[in-house]
This record gives sequence, structure tokens and C-alpha cells, in this order.
Amino acid sequence: MMEGVARRSEALVERLSAAGWLTQGPVRTALRDVPRHAFVPAIAWTGEGDRVDRATTPESWLDLAYRDDAIITQLDDGETDVATGAGRFTSSCSAPSTVVSLLELLDAEVGHRVLDVGTGTGWTAALLSRMAGAENVTSVDVDPFVSARAAENLKGVGLAPRLVVGDGGEGWAESAPFDRVHVTCGVSHVPYAWVRQTRPGGVVVAPYAPGFASSHELRLVVMPDGTAVGRFSGYASYMMMRSHRQPPWPAAEDEGDESTTAIDPRTIGYAPAGADLAMGAFLPGINAQGRHEGDTYVLRLWSARAWVAATYRQGQREYEVRGDRSLWEDAVRAYFWWVGQGSPGRDRFGLTVTPETETVWLDAPANPIRPETNYWTPASPSERAG
Repeated sequence: MMEGVARRSEALVERLSAAGWLTQGPVRTALRDVPRHAFVPAIAWTGEGDRVDRATTPESWLDLAYRDDAIITQLDDGETDVATGAGRFTSSCSAPSTVVSLLELLDAEVGHRVLDVGTGTGWTAALLSRMAGAENVTSVDVDPFVSARAAENLKGVGLAPRLVVGDGGEGWAESAPFDRVHVTCGVSHVPYAWVRQTRPGGVVVAPYAPGFASSHELRLVVMPDGTAVGRFSGYASYMMMRSHRQPPWPAAEDEGDESTTAIDPRTIGYAPAGADLAMGAFLPGINAQGRHEGDTYVLRLWSARAWVAATYRQGQREYEVRGDRSLWEDAVRAYFWWVGQGSPGRDRFGLTVTPETETVWLDAPANPIRPETNYWTPASPSERAG
């Protein structure tokens, strides 16, 4: 099997390099040195129908372990047996291209003290251990069973970073200050604890998913004054940190005031990443989700404080809006503001994080986006401050 592992591992490295994901020598070396299959469960499942059992089909299992796919390792926070294949995905061994992309943004060096938020299977903690030294890596996960399984996986490859069970949003002050903070779960905002626990010049890399459709790679640099400033660089798809998950949709389909709009809901729902960042900045706390049902498309916008649903039906000239009309109008204004700015792409937007606030800006921090309405729940500002 070892010869097969080496061949598959090298093929994965070559594919990621050819696709432009893998460009840095230290990340390439770590990927070669840390066997991904050691962190893959005996029944490997991509979540899209590919499920293989190491006991009965070991070669297919290895093939899957070295594919560029996320492998589901937990359902419903552990309440559902992952082998059943039915439930909400709540933990995984992330896709190699996704992992490599964040690691290259992190730019960790030997000797850097690294906080890894979201231990999962332990694979990224192992890669970071090869890049910075296991004695310099602290990995935090909220789930004790996930952390214990990661410890076994890491022991199997001879690596022993510090594993902590706790709320990753609070960081780990005991090991601070850090040079790098590496986050492997989606966050709706940046907990200030990560900034506070990182030395000036240090880097925080996270999948930023404020709720308005797209998720984004974010790289922040901590400044001497205790703020953090950085830009969005690409797409990042990660399962959300438990405390940052979307609230449930708050209404029945036939509730709320009804009105109409000339704006096709798909204009908002299909908008590209740059527009999503702009709309999310103008509507902090709002979640967006669209769904198709035959010739019908429904776009839902909501927080714990407000909601609206806009429905496209083929052949209509006006489209139904049900719920908070002012929320719909806020979203439309934000979208057309983005159009009026020249439809800027994701990479023209950035973020500044302070102890009290989090501000999205266009092109430079001096050009902040100021929301007209804050849709966060009253408790959210203190939660965001970490």
C-alpha cells in the first residue's frame, strides 16, 4: 500500500501545482510529507454519492483519499452515524485545493506560533506542524469527540501539536501571542480575540461567510494599534463555526405583507461575489438563500429581526415580495450601488477589524461601506467583539 500512497500523493501534488493552487515550496513539502489517508475515516464519503469502505475496496478508498474532494466525517454534530449518509454536514476533511489555498495565504514559517481554529480530522494541524514545528501549533475544536479522533490520527503519523477542546472563537490566550491564526470553519464575523492574541505583523486567515450568499478567503494583517486590515482574495467553502451558523428561516411562506417589485429576484440572488460582499456590508446580519422549484425561484433574506421573500415566476412582469418591504429595498439599493461603482470584483474589497467594529471597504480602508440599517440581533455587537 505504501507504494500506492506515494504515487497517489505525488499525483495530487502535481494536479494542484498544474491548476495553480500549489505554488509555495513549504506547502508542497508538507503535502508530500503528511499522508492524507491517515486522516480519512474507514468509510470515506464525499457527500455527493461517492462512498467507499477501506475494508472491502482499499484501492478505491485510497483513490478517494487523494482526490481533490472534501470527505465528510461528521453529520448533525455527531448525532447521526456518518455511514448513513443522511444528515447535515458538520465536519470534514477539507478538499486539498481549499486547504492549500488558505495555507499559502497564511505563509507560515518554521518557528511561527500558530493557532489553528477547527481541528477537524487533524490534517491541517499536521500540515501546519510540518511547516512551523508541532511544538508551535495549537489547534482548537469545540467538539471533544472530534478532537480525540484527531489526536489518534496525529499520533499515527508521529506528530503532536497541542490540541485544545474549546470555543475557537475565543482563541487560546494561554499560548498567545501567535504569529499566525489559521481558521478552517466559516465565520460570519471575525472574533476580535483572534486579533488581540496575534502579535503586530501577524496574519489571520479565515473563510469569511457573513451570510449573503458567497463565502470568501480573507487575509488580515494585525497592526500595531490593535486593529487588523486585509483583503478578500478568493472563494472559500467551509462548514460554519457552530456559534456562527445561520438562524433558521423565521416565517411561513404565506405570512407577511405582500407587495410587488419590478426587480427580478434572480438579479440579487445570482449576483457575483463582489456584489455579495457589497450587499452583505450594507445589510450586516442578513442571510441570503435562493432556491429553485421548477420554473419558480424564491430568494429569501432574513435575520433574527427581519425577513423578506421575493419570488420569480416565469412569464410574470412583476414579482411577489412578501415580508419586510424595507429589507428588500435595502438589498436592491445595495446591489445598484455596486453596479454604480463599476461592478467591482471581490478582490477590490477589504475588511478592517477593531475591538468594537468590523468594516468592509472598497479599494482602501478610507472608503468604508456604511450600512443604513443594522440587522444583527441586539446581542451581536458584544459577540462580534470576542
